[in-house]
Amino acid sequence: MAEMKAAQILQKYDGPPVRIMEVCGTHTHEIFRQGIRRILPAKITLISGPGCPVCVTPAGFIDETVSLALEHGCTICTFGDLVRVPGTSMSLADARGQGAKVRVVYAPADAAEYAAGHPEEQVVFLSVGFETTTPASCIAVEKAAALDNFSLLTAGKTMPAAYDAMRHSTDLFLYPGHVHAITGTGICEKLAEEGVSGVCAGFTASELLTALAVAVTRFEKGEPFFVNCYPRVVKREGSPAARRLVERIMEPCDSEWRGIGVLPMSGMKLRDKYARYDARRKFSLPPMHGRSNPACRCGEVLQGKCLPRDCSLFGKVCTPEHPVGACMVSGEGACSAFYLYG
Repeated sequence: MAEMKAAQILQKYDGPPVRIMEVCGTHTHEIFRQGIRRILPAKITLISGPGCPVCVTPAGFIDETVSLALEHGCTICTFGDLVRVPGTSMSLADARGQGAKVRVVYAPADAAEYAAGHPEEQVVFLSVGFETTTPASCIAVEKAAALDNFSLLTAGKTMPAAYDAMRHSTDLFLYPGHVHAITGTGICEKLAEEGVSGVCAGFTASELLTALAVAVTRFEKGEPFFVNCYPRVVKREGSPAARRLVERIMEPCDSEWRGIGVLPMSGMKLRDKYARYDARRKFSLPPMHGRSNPACRCGEVLQGKCLPRDCSLFGKVCTPEHPVGACMVSGEGACSAFYLYG
């Protein structure tokens, strides 16, 4: 009943035009998969944001992984989506074709376990993601305390700086529920005080419809707001234990986001105490500033400046089978969502 009522509110919306940024790539895919876009009137525009960890990981990071694999002979352990993301000259999949050892794992702890069982190999886990996945990388570091053949190549990011960078690209945010299950809602409340509206949303059809209906109803009133529409998972305090774990092992650093550039203190790196697990220090990697295909518009898609179909490569040169950009590779990418469902 609540789901039907929320759908009716959205279908009948006749307030001022509103742009809603789905920060989270999973939200983008679920909204497509559930058919929610089909019921929205023209006055409600959904735009994608920088909430896909694989998508915002820059080409230079891929170049670092290729260097570790081919030049240093490391075994690369990674989540599956990263394998096919293009770097400047090749992807990890291409490197594997040249003999590189690349293993797909489901959790950072799997990489630490592999390292324990293969002491003759230098194992590097690619630590990407947001506040949700960073604690798992920290646990893996603790698990690998007795190992000298395990390290992380870090590209973890935090969302507050991205929200700030995107605040003028949207009228309100559809905040990612899993991120705020860790961080809590403090940053959302602070942004509302600064005039940036948003709702925190879950991932089922009912939760997404409810969050969108609340968003447009509140937006119509003309005052900045924040509403937690995912209270069964997201609490105001978040997860203090997870944050304490990360703070003990990692610290903030400047970080490059694909298409956005370097956002100050938006990344996470290992503290000096854990330098032996930092692949950049361990293998003395030089700074790598990668280059993406200049025809690819992933960077603009991630900022909500264009839709995937506005890119001349979309669906022609760039497809899930032969991706040119990261947004077509990732299971959370906007381009892959538009290709599969659009």
